[in-house]
Amino acid sequence: MSRSLLLRRVRRVDLDGSGGTAPPVDLLIIDGAITEIGPELSRPSGVDEVDGEARWAVPGLWDAHVHVAQWVRTERMLPLGTARRAEDVLAAVAGAVGKQPSGRTLLGFGYRPAGWPRATTVAELDAVSRGRPVVLVSGDAHTGWVNSAAFDLLAAPRRTGPVSENEWFDLLRRLDELPGAAPEPSDFVAPLARLAALGVTGLVDFEFENSFVDWPQRFAAGADSVRVRASTYPHQLDQVIERGLRTGDALDGCAGMVTMGPLKIISDGSLGSRTAWTTEPYADRPAGPEPCCGQANYSPGELRELLQRATGAGLQVALHAIGDRANTVAIDAFEATGACGSIEHAQLIAAHDVRRLGRLGLRASVQPAHLIDDRDLTDRLWGERAASAFPLRTMVAEGVDVRFGSDAPVAALDPWLAIATAVHRSGDERPGWHPEQSLNPREALAASVDSRRLVPGSVGDVVLLDRDPLAEGDNPADTAAALRTMRAALTVCAGRITHHG
Repeated sequence: MSRSLLLRRVRRVDLDGSGGTAPPVDLLIIDGAITEIGPELSRPSGVDEVDGEARWAVPGLWDAHVHVAQWVRTERMLPLGTARRAEDVLAAVAGAVGKQPSGRTLLGFGYRPAGWPRATTVAELDAVSRGRPVVLVSGDAHTGWVNSAAFDLLAAPRRTGPVSENEWFDLLRRLDELPGAAPEPSDFVAPLARLAALGVTGLVDFEFENSFVDWPQRFAAGADSVRVRASTYPHQLDQVIERGLRTGDALDGCAGMVTMGPLKIISDGSLGSRTAWTTEPYADRPAGPEPCCGQANYSPGELRELLQRATGAGLQVALHAIGDRANTVAIDAFEATGACGSIEHAQLIAAHDVRRLGRLGLRASVQPAHLIDDRDLTDRLWGERAASAFPLRTMVAEGVDVRFGSDAPVAALDPWLAIATAVHRSGDERPGWHPEQSLNPREALAASVDSRRLVPGSVGDVVLLDRDPLAEGDNPADTAAALRTMRAALTVCAGRITHHG
């Protein structure tokens, strides 16, 4: 398999704002790395060449936050994203359960119960399940609606209502134990290959179980079209340490395409489940005996201990924090331990904590498309604090290393959707939401390329585009509309063509 290629006549997109329009150049990739850039380069013997026809060239796009097995699994899950109440979900389950092959678990995904008038019950799900195991995953993946048959198969205590946060994550990572639920390694090949048409060449996998174990099997099955950083979670940290795996180490049998990623810690919940840990109460939950500010999944002491263990073992940390209180405590833990890594989501975060992110050199791994789903709920539940949600402009101004992702399957695995949303901050006909926090196309695209540039010595991941991705329309809505429809004319990953439109 050739990992060398000469790209003729490409226009490198200026992601640093240095100014000026550079003339087309040739770009030589040898053994998966860019070795030379310049006009009319000589083509080495045995190296193929492609005429870029003066197309715009950008580094390969990355999605910095994906749950890959969950994303692949959703292709055969019952879609529930349009449900507006519990009864809608129950009707969908009743209609689908009879069509399930015998012995298979019915899995559903995408319902968002935060705005529903009542809580769900196991009994009503049992009533429409016909004895089949049923597991429904909420759109933010922080809550599950599970029937009695599935609880029993998982040898888990039955519940009367929904399961959330740590208790739910313990079940979510065990879904593969249910009949017909586990995707095969070969099931990853086609979905990952399709990403090349979007220009995707890499992703960070935050799957809840065995990511660092399963990827060599997937790679051997042909899922080799993108680079992957495979994470771990606290329940498997000992296993990673025993194997001596450090962040950046290549996993065996993956030709350098899959490396060990960070330790992922989910420190609080989500807005959609009303479990994101906030400083002030949720607007619809006045102070009282019930939790009104979300919840912490770990104490500050537990967080510091995990960060110290990870750092001592050579692992970076990806620390999920959505609420403003959770972000403060997360950054405190990084500062106290000297750990390196990222805050995942950083959704509601105070300006002084953004400054600390920049000062400590921590990455902010943000999912702009969550803004589309959370916009109205944020205004409703967090009120005036919404001005501190998705503060992208503040982050860039404070020198924070911002990385974009999708949290797929929570949002579509489409970097152009993330880029467009960061520019316009709207997913419909409404004006941008808190437009003062918008980015320009250059800043948004720069947050989507894993901080890489097309220079000698960089990896040979290149995307050619038919249109200038930095072009701005008459207004942010027009600019975003153009970005959302951007597709790759050619994608090269590690010197190998993975898409040629």
